[in-house]
Amino acid sequence: VQLQASGGGLVQAGDSLRLSCAASGRTFSRHGMGWFRQAPGKEREFVASISMSGGSTYYADSVKGRFTISRDNAKMTVFLQMNSLKSEDTAVYYCAARAILVPTTTSVDYWGRGTQVTVSS
Repeated sequence: VQLQASGGGLVQAGDSLRLSCAASGRTFSRHGMGWFRQAPGKEREFVASISMSGGSTYYADSVKGRFTISRDNAKMTVFLQMNSLKSEDTAVYYCAARAILVPTTTSVDYWGRGTQVTVSS
């Protein structure tokens, strides 16, 4: 599975962004998908993840109620809708895939290249 994230940018606090992660490979639907982020000088951290079917989602406490993860298996794409953005959301965002299981730690099978999200206050 190859992953390509897009949709990052520079926004103001309170704005919204939608990240997309397009996958290649025929096994997309057999992978749990997740979003992680890494701010300068910090470790990569879990943001949100979704099960193979999309029926189960998980969120970090810091984004719960503001971010929504979803997936379209037919289009082999996973999305992260980010609302009410804060300056502390500034980071490089990475999508990730884990065979069968839902990724909630950095122990994943595949990483995509990141997309920068910068939130100005």
